[in-house]
Amino acid sequence: MRHTKQLLEAVRAACVETALKAYEDGGFSGLCAEGRWECAIGAMRHFDVAGVIKRFDASASSENDI
Repeated sequence: MRHTKQLLEAVRAACVETALKAYEDGGFSGLCAEGRWECAIGAMRHFDVAGVIKRFDASASSENDI
């Protein structure tokens, strides 16, 4: 159960980071707040959950090797 909670927290943190970066990038592109929000939503819709899971599993297995 602990592993599952840590995985879910890692996915959430990565999703938030992705959304914040997209929102910030939209601002640098000159978008208004609504356009920036749409960029953030789009980034979350295309968020690579499988990639986060793979990185988490690789990190967890390397910690177990120590």
